[in-house]
Amino acid sequence: MTEQELEQQRATLWHVDGAPIRTTEEARSFIEAVGFAVTYPERAFPLVPSFIGAYVGSKAGLPDVRHAFADQRAQDATELMVRLLRERSAFELGLAGDIDLIISAQLFPYFYALVGDRNPKAPAKIKAQGAAVSELAVRVFESLQKSGPMTKTQLQAAVGRDASLPALDRALLELWSILKITRVDYKPADGASWDVLYRWAPDAVKEGLNISVPEAISALVSKYLEGVVAAEQEEIEQFLSHLTSRSKVREAVNALLAARELSFVTIGPKTLIQMTPPLEPQQRRRIHV
Repeated sequence: MTEQELEQQRATLWHVDGAPIRTTEEARSFIEAVGFAVTYPERAFPLVPSFIGAYVGSKAGLPDVRHAFADQRAQDATELMVRLLRERSAFELGLAGDIDLIISAQLFPYFYALVGDRNPKAPAKIKAQGAAVSELAVRVFESLQKSGPMTKTQLQAAVGRDASLPALDRALLELWSILKITRVDYKPADGASWDVLYRWAPDAVKEGLNISVPEAISALVSKYLEGVVAAEQEEIEQFLSHLTSRSKVREAVNALLAARELSFVTIGPKTLIQMTPPLEPQQRRRIHV
């Protein structure tokens, strides 16, 4: 495989080769194929496809998250993405720095196994108790748990007008990043609606609770490589370091290499890792003999 062939395979998978996704079915197929995507291009994730890129059909001239509000393409792509969220074909995970991952329904339980609360119905714990949420986040979770889906404006009324909208944004991200809550709808006039995740997606949460951390990391490594075709080990570790420790990722990669589920491939001056290609019929016959 040449570098040009690698880039072409990625462009085809990511739908930035002039073949945009426009229907719900196309969007669903795209997210199932790549496993997950960022909403907008992110410097922190150069080897992760973007939903806006797939919608536009190109990686040129795409808005970032700070300029999306002024781009009609971003608004249209958001509407398409929300359709996937409403039908639970995809879920979201908010990461630090306004990074939003859109994840296929099939892969989401593996993300939950890494970052989700092992006791999803329990109240969120404040920082003084060792968790990573504020007192306001605790109140937000309790309000959603009690009253069901709410917009940010409705939450402000529920938790107290003393909570500013920027503070609410921070509290929502704290809960979202550990998958205590999720966005379940979006309307331009009202903004996003939030709910507790265990109520919105009980089956996905239950499945995630039964997946071990090593199993989850191995599944995400494999799907990441399916989505990027091939990558350096550093690139694999860099992406998954947002979810777990690099040492655990390294252990998973080494185990998959030892099991021959992954293999090395030389492309240009680089040695990359890929999913081990299936054997050709002739090779299978040779092994059988």
